[in-house]
Amino acid sequence: MRNNNSLLAVSAVLGALMGLAAGVLLLRRAEQRGSEVAITSGEGLSIGLLAFGLLRQIAQLGDE
Repeated sequence: MRNNNSLLAVSAVLGALMGLAAGVLLLRRAEQRGSEVAITSGEGLSIGLLAFGLLRQIAQLGDE
């Protein structure tokens, strides 16, 4: 049980760091363009599908 808790804690921290990095990159892009942060619905859908695909790949790790 302790191993599972450690894995969940590490995963949560890594997820938070990835989210922070994504936010920083998005803000940096907006600053370079001199515009507000804006994501179109198409971009949001694309990002959501990519995230879903990544989670599916992670869930399949170890399956043969």
